[in-house]
Amino acid sequence: MRVASVAGLALLAGLLSGGGSAADESPGPDGFAAVCGAEDGDTSTVAAAVGVSVDVPATGEVGRPVQPGPATLTVTLSRADLAGLLPEGTEAVVSRAALKVKVAQNGESTVAPWELNAPSTPLSVDGDVALVHSGEVPYVTLSSAGDVDFSVEELTIELRSATTEPDRTAPPLTAVTCRLKEGENGHLATTRVTDGTSAEPSGTPGTPTPPAHGSGRAEEKEISVEPAEAEGDEGPEFCPVEPPEGELDASEAPQPPPGGPVAQTTLPGVFMCANALGLANVQKLNGAMIVNDPGHPALVAVLSTKVISSRQAADPDDPDGNGYYLRIDNLANIKLPDAESTFLTFGFQPVTAKVSFETGPMTISTGNIGYGPHTQFSTVYFKQSLRLHDVKVNGTPLDVGSNCRTEKPFKVVLNGGSAYINVALGGRLDGEVTIPPFSGCGTDGEDLDPLFTAAISGPGNRIFMNQGPTCIPSFPESSYCPPPPAELPGTKPKS
Repeated sequence: MRVASVAGLALLAGLLSGGGSAADESPGPDGFAAVCGAEDGDTSTVAAAVGVSVDVPATGEVGRPVQPGPATLTVTLSRADLAGLLPEGTEAVVSRAALKVKVAQNGESTVAPWELNAPSTPLSVDGDVALVHSGEVPYVTLSSAGDVDFSVEELTIELRSATTEPDRTAPPLTAVTCRLKEGENGHLATTRVTDGTSAEPSGTPGTPTPPAHGSGRAEEKEISVEPAEAEGDEGPEFCPVEPPEGELDASEAPQPPPGGPVAQTTLPGVFMCANALGLANVQKLNGAMIVNDPGHPALVAVLSTKVISSRQAADPDDPDGNGYYLRIDNLANIKLPDAESTFLTFGFQPVTAKVSFETGPMTISTGNIGYGPHTQFSTVYFKQSLRLHDVKVNGTPLDVGSNCRTEKPFKVVLNGGSAYINVALGGRLDGEVTIPPFSGCGTDGEDLDPLFTAAISGPGNRIFMNQGPTCIPSFPESSYCPPPPAELPGTKPKS
């Protein structure tokens, strides 16, 4: 049994995204009663209500990641009890929750650390205060078949003042540890893992016993969950690209449904890289070109989990969770190499050209709307321009000049749904673009703009992309380093 190593708070706060199908068709929040106490030596305790909402796949396969979906953890305390834990005069808090989730199978178990964040929460004068934490959680890889049970063991909450800009490096105002009350088992979900050849698992659950720590990814070697190497031991340069720059733009991602306000948490992001390959159709030419060079592909540089936008369901008792919303925005850049293709222009004239891609900052948004299956979304949005050069018509060079390009950048929106599992594991994304007219084509007074506009520009141009799993150079042993190749869309039969 292996749990993805998630060393570092920023990584834990939302590296992975996506839930898959749920074990329960309408999984509302699981509620538990807990007893909480401060970690400063005070022996007094307070009561808390703990609610956990998460989609967990109903089935899985040996050697493949089982990815629980975005998680929401709500801890409700009375205002009077909370006042006894915080300095006098505290008006609002931000909090971080470290949830220990036991993953048990066939008599063995390990602990998956789920670390979630809550934005600023105002403290009312009286009544109850609900601290709503959300984020993404690590995947689990199983080496044998059998039912896998996920259950809550305990959680620790760190509270910091939100009256001013919180300093996450400073000691918290207080840290509270909550344990389930006697009689609560903390069960969240069960996933049936098979070996791919039999519908029934080869093992059955037994009494969990703590194994030695063994974590990592879905590969052939065991990976330790120990922290990364000390500073100064840089190791191989797995991601020879610069961290991405630019502004996030999640305007093309699914927006929150009507309901209460959506809280946003901004994080530094985790630098990672991945391979990606694609095909781009040119509708008018009835042909396609390969995007990125399969022999020497450019890497996608990613800052994972820059912004988390979340809202708990408007009515926690609603099993459909129509008000629930979670979106994780990731910033990415890629400098694509030139593509070269030959088309039959107007159906008979062979034209060979190189295409340069000028790609703006990419926003990769993943998340869920509502509870249950089929609630996951994934969207990639960026703007791009095309430049044509080294054009040959029937083998004869055609001088188009150095500035033959689309007259303006065009929008590219790719959607993966549940096929794009998360930023860390990647997946397939599809979209359709409208290519603008061309300008600046031709030399010595010859205007070739109408020729290329008539042959290329227009709507209905399909794009198919596959992103491979990511490598996190600061944690190479807990990710896919070096980044594995990505498959060219259409080269593998659909199952």
